[in-house]
Amino acid sequence: MAKLESSLKNMLLSLTCITLIAAGALAGIYTLTIDRINAQKAAAEQEARLSVLAGCEEGTPVMVETDGFGGKMKVMFGFAPDGTVLGYKVLEHSETPGLGDKSVWWFQDEAKPAQNIVGRVANGTFSVSKDGGDVDAITAATISSRAFLKAANEAYFTFRGEEDAHTGASQMVKEEEEIEETIIIDEKEAQDE
Repeated sequence: MAKLESSLKNMLLSLTCITLIAAGALAGIYTLTIDRINAQKAAAEQEARLSVLAGCEEGTPVMVETDGFGGKMKVMFGFAPDGTVLGYKVLEHSETPGLGDKSVWWFQDEAKPAQNIVGRVANGTFSVSKDGGDVDAITAATISSRAFLKAANEAYFTFRGEEDAHTGASQMVKEEEEIEETIIIDEKEAQDE
C-alpha cells in the first residue's frame, strides 16, 4: 500500500475518519449500556429509599439535587413524620476526593454529634458553624458542606410541602401557568371580537 502524501487535505481526511470511527464506537457502547446504567441507577435509588428510612414505616424519602463545589450533588434524605432526619444517602457527587466527598459519611457520624444531622429534628436551618449554624463543616471543604446542608434544608422544605416559600420552584411554575392561561384567554377574546 502506498504511503499517503503529507498534506493538509490528507491530514484532515485522516482525522475526520478517526473521529467518525471513535464517535460511532462511543455511540454503540452507549446504546448497548444505557438500559443497564438506568437499571443500576433505579436499583441504587430504591436501596437508598430503604436505607434512609432506617426501618421507620411512616418515614418519607426525599431526593434533592444541588450544586456542590465540584458539580451536581444528588442526595436522598429520610424524614420521620415529625421532621427528624432518619438518614441520608449521597447518590451522586463530583466533590474533591479526600475533601468534599467526605459528605458521604461526615454528617451521619454518631461519634461526632456536632457534625451529625441524623436524629436531629430538621427545621430548614441547617448551616455550618462558620456561618453561625450548629453543624461542623467538613475540614477544608466548607463549600461542599454548605451545599450538602442546603440540600438537607431543601429536602426538609419539600418534605413539608413548602417549596413555594423556600425554593421558588413551584411558585415559578404557577406564575408560568397563570401567564399561559392569560394568553389563552386573551387569544380567545380576540377571536370572539
